[in-house]
Order: sequence, then C-alpha cells, then structure tokens
Amino acid sequence: MALEDYKNDALRCTRCAYCKWIPIDLIKSWRFSKGCPSIEFNNFHSYSAGGRLVTALSLLEGRIEVTDKVKESVFMCQLCGNCDVTCKICRYDMEPLAAMHELRFRLVEDGKTLPQSDKVIESYRKLGNMIKKPKSKRGDWAKELKIKNLSKEKAGILFHAGCQYSYDPELQKIARISIGILKKAKVDFGVLGQHEGCCGGRAYHMGYKKDYEDALAYNISAWKKAGVTTIVTPCADCYHTFKRLYAKDGSKIEVLHMVEFVNRLIKEGTLKFKKKINIKVTYHDPCYLGRQGEPYVEWNGREKKIFGQAVVYDPPKPRYIGAYGIYEQPRNILKAIPGLKLIEMERNREAAWCCGAGGGVKEAYPEFSEATALERIEEARSTKAEALVTACPWCEKNFMEAQAGNDKPLKVIDIMELVEQAL
Repeated sequence: MALEDYKNDALRCTRCAYCKWIPIDLIKSWRFSKGCPSIEFNNFHSYSAGGRLVTALSLLEGRIEVTDKVKESVFMCQLCGNCDVTCKICRYDMEPLAAMHELRFRLVEDGKTLPQSDKVIESYRKLGNMIKKPKSKRGDWAKELKIKNLSKEKAGILFHAGCQYSYDPELQKIARISIGILKKAKVDFGVLGQHEGCCGGRAYHMGYKKDYEDALAYNISAWKKAGVTTIVTPCADCYHTFKRLYAKDGSKIEVLHMVEFVNRLIKEGTLKFKKKINIKVTYHDPCYLGRQGEPYVEWNGREKKIFGQAVVYDPPKPRYIGAYGIYEQPRNILKAIPGLKLIEMERNREAAWCCGAGGGVKEAYPEFSEATALERIEEARSTKAEALVTACPWCEKNFMEAQAGNDKPLKVIDIMELVEQAL
C-alpha cells in the first residue's frame, strides 16, 4: 500500500473527533475518558488522527510543504492504535493507523526526518538494536543459563528476548525468569544468543520501512536455518511485529507471547501456583499486546459502492477493533495466583491508555513520552493498587523512568516476576 491508497479515507473523515476518546460505551468517568495522548498533550486538531488525515490529503494535493511543525504533528504520536479502534467502532471503512504509517514512510522516503530519530536508526544499523548497545553482547544475559543455542543446535521453539530484555540491566532478570519458567515446565526450546536479531518493529513505526524489511529478512532466514516452528517472546513490541507485521509479509510461523504460553501451561496443569502472594495489583495492557495484538487476517478484496454512495468491501474485509487482543491470558494468570487481588483501571483492554514509549516518541519527544506515562500512573494510583503489572519492557522502563525522583514511586512489576514467585 502507499499513502495515495488512503486518500479516500482522508476525504471521508468527517472530523467527528471520535478518535480523541476511548470507545464511548467504555467511558466510566470524564477524568479517564480521553484516548489519544497526542491530542491531550498538544490540544490542537493536527495532532489527532483526523488532523493527520487532513495533513496527508494536503500533502497529496500539493497544498502544503513539510515544515518542522508538520513533521512534529506527524511524528509526535506513539501510534498506540486507540484512534484506529474508536474510528472503526464509529465507522467501518476507515484505516487511520495504516494511513499514519504510510504518512511516516513517505516523509522518511523524502528525507523529511527528525534528527533524533535519524541518530537512533544510524545506531541501529551499526549495532543491530534500538538501544545503542554492542551487537556482540546481545546474548550475554543467557550465557550462564545452559540453554540450547539454536545457531548450533535444533529445537522447535525459539525464545526471543528482544532488545530491552537482552541489554537493560534492570530488565534482563525478566528474560532469565522466563527461561526458568520454561525449564520448570520442561519445554524443549533454545535461543539464538548474539545472533538474535532485532524485530525491526520500532524502525517500522518510526517510518524507516527499509530497515524493518532488512530485519524481517534476517530473522526469517535465521529461523528457517534453525528449524524453528514457534516463537515465544516476553516483549509486546516483538510479539506484534512477528504476529502482525511479519504475517502481513508472508510469515507463517507461530508466535506466542509469554503470557499466552504460561496461560496454556497452567491450563494443561504443567505449571501450578503453590505460593501465596498477598498484594493488590492493577494490570496495564500494552498497546502492541492488546489493541494491536489481534492476529493478521489476509484480505485481497476490493472496495465498491452501492448506488455510488455506500462503501462496501467484496468480500468483507477484516475489522481490527482491538477486541480480540491478548487480554484474558494475563488476567487468567493473575487471578490464578493465590492471595493476589486484581483491580482494573477504568481504561483497560482495547480502551487502555498508552505507556508513552512507542512510535519513536521516547527518543524524539521525551517530555511528551513522560507525560503520557505519568497519566497512566495516575490512573493506576486511583485504583489504590500496590503495584502496576504489565508484560512489556518498553512500558515497564517508561513507567519506572517517569517516576525517577519520586519519593514514593508506584511499584512496577513484570507479570513473569509474579509467576516465578508463585510457583
């Protein structure tokens, strides 16, 4: 697809502003009714999905030039997908998220990039990861764990740690805990160590499509060589990239997030919780595990109009409304832990507020990223929970960093930590 393919979406947008809120039927209070971090932070229509469709149309028709302000309105967005969900509930025929991706691709292709993003991508091209760490050190977190190295051995299941869990000193323990859980369940699996490749998802979301395609080609080749049939990852970003983006590009490999795999093991009776954890928690749905965690469904139909008016699709095309993301699996795990009490935030599941770290925003607009995280933390505090639990390293890191300097930060816990404690 290309930006031109979404011109009709830009023309059809009625500027209803529904994209700025969570789905109306899910609103429980005015305080936590907003859905789009970008419009909430900037308070100007250009920073909404509808506003970006106007920008796309203006560019396609040659009515505007790409100024710094235009670039800011395009790139100052986490691409969390809330607008896509609310728009599809209101309208059937709109694809705001896909259009915004194409808008970014076009700007990057034309050299209209952000210096901050260019630096990240330049480092990524040299080091093979998104957090500026040595490529040769990627597998060091697992060196002492005695795991199969699938660059030398064979196993059907590959554990893919991802950039954050591979390198970040605070988060590496989650990868090790996940390995311990898989071993306890006697799963036959392995890792690729220093040969593990970045998923390329963040490059895709930042608009650098060619870099994503290079990552896709590398990983598909490495998996095929290793004889891998299933990918298990604790990273929501990697999950979405492998599950949705790679599938869109032809990948047929099974992709599971650790919460899916652990939930399956619990149902099978392979894992049983024996220890009580007396704690009240609230769960944050990562955007790429929840709203954008729905499986990809191939569609090769066409658009047509009834009597030249009503738009229909033949055959009906998939409608990604966020309702079928990975929601119940993590909640099933938490509810199965003895003593633990789960309290929901008002905005949850497909209506969840973003952590603020995605779409290149953390690197390019750190103040906006922090403000988005603090809004979610405020919502978590409103539940009176003792800890905020999630299943994404980028969410965890952003929540922790946003609270730096706070004398009483809300505790942030990866769900795998609770699984380990309860076994």
